Amino acid sequence: MKNIIVSLLVLLTLSSFSGDKPAYRIFNNEGKKVKYKKMLETVKDADVVFFGELHNNPVVHWLQYNLTTDLYTAKAGSIILGAEMFEADNQLILNEYLNGNISQKSFEKEARLWPNYKTDYKPLVEFAKDSSLVYVATNIPRRYASTTYKKGFEALEELSAEAKSYIAPLPIEYDPELKGYSDMMKQMEGMGHANPNLPKAQAIKDATMAYSIAEFAGNGKTFIHYNGAYHSNNYEGIIWYLNKYKPGLKIVTITSVEQGNVESLDEEFDNLANFIIVVDETMTKTN
Repeated sequence: MKNIIVSLLVLLTLSSFSGDKPAYRIFNNEGKKVKYKKMLETVKDADVVFFGELHNNPVVHWLQYNLTTDLYTAKAGSIILGAEMFEADNQLILNEYLNGNISQKSFEKEARLWPNYKTDYKPLVEFAKDSSLVYVATNIPRRYASTTYKKGFEALEELSAEAKSYIAPLPIEYDPELKGYSDMMKQMEGMGHANPNLPKAQAIKDATMAYSIAEFAGNGKTFIHYNGAYHSNNYEGIIWYLNKYKPGLKIVTITSVEQGNVESLDEEFDNLANFIIVVDETMTKTN
């Protein structure tokens, strides 16, 4: 009997040190924990879902893939994909690959793919290809965002008509007081690099992505868009422009943050999005 009691005490002691070590938790905009199933049920009814990511976080990319494939099943294939990581002038080559007109080798050689494409974005492209889904290259060609950073919006007016076809209609509206843009300026000022064109370069990306999404959104399918979290946090950025280009859409936002403790949401992240994915800050990176 004594041995049984000792064994039970040992087991109880060990169990107190062997609790779960979750890599992530999901919270709603009020900071309450929610299940993945709740997030899936909510996005299923949306016209547009913004999945704001941390570009080098493997947990977030894994969740993107799972949410997309689960949404595909829940909507009987009635979804459209789109991403910041593909620029509008690469739409042709993306379509050619998805339609089987060119090889994977040619696509990956000729498209301007991000360094972490194979680990983080390729799975979704391959899923779109296998499922015959539309995948929209939503972003402005980076050379034009660079032009904006160097010379401002005015320089875009000097581009050819063909070049402008890859950009949101000019001139775009711009509000430097939006939190995302004003925070960017404050951060740059603190570093001694106060270029007022920096948030403008961000805005032309946001506007172009919104304009690209507006062309396909609101047709009964759910458009899921993958972008850096800062492009849709606080329901601004791309969303601010999308509400101007196509008002009345039902939009759901997801964002991603890192914390030392994933069991409660830090107050600074309250209402950052409809759903906030909190990942352990010690998580390994993909690039």
